Amino acid sequence: MAGETQGMMLPEWLAERRDGTYADGRRFDEIGYLQCKLILKPDRFTSARVFKEFARLVERAADVTGVGYEHAPRLQERPEVREVLFLDTGDFHLYNHAFIVRRRIAYEDGFPVADPEIVFKFRTQDMETAQAMDVRPRISGAYKIKFKMELLPLKEHIGGVRRLLSHNVEFGLSQAPEADRLAMASLGHMTLGELQHLFPPLESVACDGPEDVALVNQCIVEELLQDICQLDFGHHARSTANLSLWRSRGDHRAFVGEFAYQLRFDGPDGINRKALEACERFFIELQQTAGDWLALTTTKTGAVYRLRGNPPQAHE
Repeated sequence: MAGETQGMMLPEWLAERRDGTYADGRRFDEIGYLQCKLILKPDRFTSARVFKEFARLVERAADVTGVGYEHAPRLQERPEVREVLFLDTGDFHLYNHAFIVRRRIAYEDGFPVADPEIVFKFRTQDMETAQAMDVRPRISGAYKIKFKMELLPLKEHIGGVRRLLSHNVEFGLSQAPEADRLAMASLGHMTLGELQHLFPPLESVACDGPEDVALVNQCIVEELLQDICQLDFGHHARSTANLSLWRSRGDHRAFVGEFAYQLRFDGPDGINRKALEACERFFIELQQTAGDWLALTTTKTGAVYRLRGNPPQAHE
């Protein structure tokens, strides 16, 4: 299947990009992030000790592969708490067309802090399709585009790598037009048409049912997030790795965990090939070290969409 491998393919994957422009003449966005993710079984997360337990597995894999490892100072602190909400139609029209709309709020001492973050994503395995998707929102305020290559294990077994290309835009809720801001802040009545006005790529989504947009599966996600270590892949390629648990607000039912680390660089030519190969070796070794923890067939977003047993059609 396209986007899957058991060999060292990161440099070749990054080289797939092509030149082109969007409708207004702006050059295609370049990949600037490499994010590696392991999706974890939720039943492992029984207490805060789990974060330190998994950190020991990460340290072991780093030692085997020669990757630099340092405990993160925050490993001794309480996990951060964030609230995550996904918006879609009742029939998941957005997700079934590879789009994701998410709102996230950080909490400190039980109170929301800072500007709620709105994220709009398009995900695919195809580089040409991902680059050509112009994710810029129809707002006058500030926004940030993040074009990422995401690496996950193969779905069939551990020891390999598959990829997702994630072309994202994010902005503070205060940057959106007032009507959209009020609807997203209160989770009031919204329609697909209103989201299409805010995010032009959604205009390609045809709705064959009710256009009302609401919380996916009526789930408010409570995210516990903990930085656990710094990883050094050499050649100035360093990353903070974190561990997160997603559970439903109210009953606190845990349904998915994730270990992730991310490299930032200036375009596909802005990172050393040997650093990429070290990153991939470590990622595959950690799959072996933490094999009993892994959930191979989903992502965090996919887990939210499957909470009520009605799986969407999007391929992840």
